[in-house]
Amino acid sequence: MKIVIAGAGESGTYLAKMLYKANKDIIIIDIDKDKLTYIDGHFDFLTIKGSATSIETLRKAQIDKTNLFIAITDKEETNIIAAILAKKLGARKVIAKVENREYLKAKNKCYFSDLGIDSLVYPEILASEEIVNLLNQTGATKTYEFANGKLSLFTIKLDSNAPILNKTLQEVTRESSEFEYRAVAITRDGKTIIPKGNDKFLKNDLVYVICSNRSVKKLMEYSGKKKFHVKNIMIMGGSRIGFKTALRCENKSYVKLIEQSREKCLKLAEILKDTLIIHGDGRDTELLIEEGIAGIDAFVAVTGSSETNILSCIHAKKLGVRKTIAEIENLDYLPLAQRMGIDTVINKKLIAASHIYAHVMTAQVSSVQCLIETDAEILEYFVPRNSKITRKKLKDLKFPTDATIGGIIRGENIFIARGDTQIKAADKVVLFALPKAINKVNKFFK
Repeated sequence: MKIVIAGAGESGTYLAKMLYKANKDIIIIDIDKDKLTYIDGHFDFLTIKGSATSIETLRKAQIDKTNLFIAITDKEETNIIAAILAKKLGARKVIAKVENREYLKAKNKCYFSDLGIDSLVYPEILASEEIVNLLNQTGATKTYEFANGKLSLFTIKLDSNAPILNKTLQEVTRESSEFEYRAVAITRDGKTIIPKGNDKFLKNDLVYVICSNRSVKKLMEYSGKKKFHVKNIMIMGGSRIGFKTALRCENKSYVKLIEQSREKCLKLAEILKDTLIIHGDGRDTELLIEEGIAGIDAFVAVTGSSETNILSCIHAKKLGVRKTIAEIENLDYLPLAQRMGIDTVINKKLIAASHIYAHVMTAQVSSVQCLIETDAEILEYFVPRNSKITRKKLKDLKFPTDATIGGIIRGENIFIARGDTQIKAADKVVLFALPKAINKVNKFFK
């Protein structure tokens, strides 16, 4: 599959790395020579210097032989124009990153479809949706929903009070066989493993668990977590993500939003009718104490500075906040932030990359989620008729050892995968896979 990416920023480069691991033929277009020089020196991608809105540049990239064109530059207008031109010049499928929420309204999507754009991606909306999900599942570090929330994957950090500590996967499975959840992976000291029967759960492990909505409470109890209702939220930063998060939460919770810019505060106050807008610096301890930080359930830091977001979340945690969420745009800071005690970190580049990546899988993948803590992925496959995955029970399939199936969605019903589970055509299967296993996994779903 040939893929052309317009934009050599962090988003475009990260996406290119993901796609390259999946053995895709990648070309990156950008006007910045320095960015392309860096890519040429570190990665095996073909680069072209030029504007993505130039017909000559697109033809140089052999756009007429391109399976997928992704416009992910920092300029919305460039992305839209480049995507339209790419489709007119022969690209089979085109995706554009946008920043105008109005474009995503159902009544307006047809305009872009008529212009040939197959999909629009708005990273800030995707990020705010993830934050809201995290506020609804307070015991988890991360949560990913499938089948409209009937099946979820939780990332849970094991503390010293977790009942499953020092127990093997086999022991845990036997003790909790009546519940609908399954541990599909463990990240320990930066390395991710697919656990086997004799693998033990240790303190500070990040455990990935597929769980039905009926068993979430038991899962949290067994991992030593307590779910609590988020009534009071403090958001630091009136960015697009901060605004959209407040807009989604203000009808259910009491929300305070702190913003340094007086002008931006006035604009936010006109739209956010049920959010208390505070003009000030969220790094100011006296201001936080004055605004009742001790009674806040969740603190969300989404300013434009990764460093500010990290430090403010650490500070909020020390002042008694139960859950902290930080937006971190510098990918190099992600592991550091988690080690410093921040409950959850989000990165809109990774979120957008997950959304786009689903468009390029060779098998029938309806959803992909990229994880911050590991290069592994969560994938939701649709099962075609006569595919290899349907021919035998799971224990007899010789499924790749670096992947594991967690749950099955069959119509309105969901199942946690067991050895004697038989997958059927038209099922949806949620699985966890390391990069080296994905091509092998795809063959089971063709």
